[in-house]
Amino acid sequence: MKLHRIETGNFMLDGGAMFGVVPKALWERTNPADEKNRIKMAARSLLIEDGDRLILIDTGMGNKQSDKFYGHYAIWGDHTLDSSLQKAGFHRDDITDVFFTHLHFDHCGGAIEFNSNGILVPAFKNARFWSHQNHWEWAKKPNPREKASFLPENILPIHESGQLELLIGTEKQLKKTALGFDILLMDGHTEKQMLPMIQYQGKTIVFAADLIPTVGHLPIPYVMGYDTRPLLTLEEKASFLDRAVANDFLLFLEHDAENELISLEQTAKGVRCKESFLFDNYFKS
Repeated sequence: MKLHRIETGNFMLDGGAMFGVVPKALWERTNPADEKNRIKMAARSLLIEDGDRLILIDTGMGNKQSDKFYGHYAIWGDHTLDSSLQKAGFHRDDITDVFFTHLHFDHCGGAIEFNSNGILVPAFKNARFWSHQNHWEWAKKPNPREKASFLPENILPIHESGQLELLIGTEKQLKKTALGFDILLMDGHTEKQMLPMIQYQGKTIVFAADLIPTVGHLPIPYVMGYDTRPLLTLEEKASFLDRAVANDFLLFLEHDAENELISLEQTAKGVRCKESFLFDNYFKS
């Protein structure tokens, strides 16, 4: 097995929305804001090369939306999904599986594109698309709070393609899945968000997705305003972080523009970042 960090593109989001009820004077210590109160965000995916399978975890937001849409998110930097795949030695047609932690547009938008005839089609024509059955049903009929994140142009073409695979099970940890890794289920951010647990070079890497989007979200009360069940997120974070420290997990951060991979330690203030690493430096070929 070999893992590849895949940068799909950077954007910006309102810092207040990203930290909920936490005052700006506190969250901006780790996530400084610009003059419009926006903080820098990454859309960092992970590619698992395992035998004949190439599994891509999340796809970023893609490039099919309007300039007005992207204007809301202040796209910055030079990263693209295709250039990152090329750097790793692959093309999107090589991908055998696309795994979605959840179906918010910044996690799945890159899975669907317009073809030359202006029709929405899968951007990964040879891949199976993996979601959780409960989450899929949740996303098809979004609540008003998440409607702006579950975009029909991202979700419906996946189903229409015939490439969709749905995972089932409501245990907190789905073991020995068809993808070759265990999955942690989290319900605070959205229904059945899935966090992959990957065994690699003697370490357990957890793809933290939107449970812990940035280092700044490690303190338990630092919960996004986007979460549908924030009190449940508090419980899920506390339990997960205690387990992560006890078992020396590494966290792969999807949205932290500066920190890619972190280790954790227990402090007087709770679980905090022990060390931050560049993924490719930590796991050298």
